[in-house]
Amino acid sequence: MKNLFVGNMSFQTTEADLRTLFEPFGPIARIHVVNDRETGQPRGFAFVEMANDDDAAKAMTGLNGKEVAGRALRVNEATAKPERGGPRTNTGFAPRNGSGGKRPGGGGGSRGRGGFSTEDYSGSARQPREPRW
Repeated sequence: MKNLFVGNMSFQTTEADLRTLFEPFGPIARIHVVNDRETGQPRGFAFVEMANDDDAAKAMTGLNGKEVAGRALRVNEATAKPERGGPRTNTGFAPRNGSGGKRPGGGGGSRGRGGFSTEDYSGSARQPREPRW
């Protein structure tokens, strides 16, 4: 089984449209048109899983660049989604210039760009603020 990515689709392209495009190349195991989570509208790409690898290769060569509903389809083999989630390691702000908060000409002091301190105050007690009147 081979999973194909179909990109640059018209937002009006349906699962039935994709089925009619891909069926001449071989049996289709599954079609998934990706929709936006919040709006439910199509996002313009889909995944087509074909049962036979040879049929999938024929579909890639036959449909890549084919114009459907005014747009040239992009059909290629789908790659694995990068791993997301897990523990977050950097919860603070990173310095913009990558120099660890010190300015490259000397004289930078303990503050980086933007006025944020790079020192860790997580273990100390918070000082009370004076009223602003």
